[in-house]
Amino acid sequence: MISNFFSKSKPIHYIVVSVVLLLVFVMSRLNVFPENSSIIVFAEQIGLFLIALLSVFIFDFLVTRNGLTKKNSYNIILFVLFFAILPQTLLNPKLLFANFFILLALRRIISLRSQKEIKKKLFDASFWIAIASFFYFWSALFFILIFAALLVYIITDVKNYVIPIVGIVTVMVIAVSYFILMDKDVFSYVVGLFDYSVDFSALNSKRIIIGSTLLLSFGLWSLFYYIKNIKSQMKSYRPSFKLVILSAIIGLVIIGIAPSKNGSEFIFLFAPLSIIMTNYLEVISEKWFKETLLLIIALTPIVLLML
Repeated sequence: MISNFFSKSKPIHYIVVSVVLLLVFVMSRLNVFPENSSIIVFAEQIGLFLIALLSVFIFDFLVTRNGLTKKNSYNIILFVLFFAILPQTLLNPKLLFANFFILLALRRIISLRSQKEIKKKLFDASFWIAIASFFYFWSALFFILIFAALLVYIITDVKNYVIPIVGIVTVMVIAVSYFILMDKDVFSYVVGLFDYSVDFSALNSKRIIIGSTLLLSFGLWSLFYYIKNIKSQMKSYRPSFKLVILSAIIGLVIIGIAPSKNGSEFIFLFAPLSIIMTNYLEVISEKWFKETLLLIIALTPIVLLML
């Protein structure tokens, strides 16, 4: 039922996905929403929901525009269900904004495949990643993706390797100007940026363990088929599929070194994992197996609520 419904891209899917995301967003905030909330608090929550919803649409545009999956809606329903499995990702505004800007950057990086407006795309990508790093510093690791894209798309002009640095400097100048105008200490801000932790004890809860294990297990299983499937793609598209794998690796590294581990750091893994798993769903010939897989992912959030 689920597999058939989302097997082809239709406008109604956006409505369904939006409603599901809204339900997940509201449910994730029931226990943390303050009493006697003001209109300002409600407005902030609406704004955060819109950022999450825009992230879904930007992700879908990134995928469909660059042919990373076939014409179906598995990618967006998986993306939203991942939020449901790990709702902690919706409780951290900074990470929501950071992931939003990373998706904007990914859209520009993957589109380098066309070899058009290269300089503009490189500047935009570096600019968005730099903005994301001010919300969550370790998202700066996605700068690696820019230089990897230059290599896999065989963009050899040396000037193009300088442009990302210009994008970073531009954001830094704006940020320093802001700190000066607001009379804030730049140095005290910079000192805490490089904090990291490899202590995973904070993730020792049933919901996070079960949710993360499910995602990583299905993701790893799908990855074998995804890598095998790259060879069957058109030669010009293969670099894009390789960049998705690198994006997933960067997401895993961020999870590993995140200074404050509470489950929200898994958000950077959602986009590449959705693409990888969608490609796997597309090659499954047994409808019952595909349906079972999607049902497990869809029912997991409900089971986790009962724990």
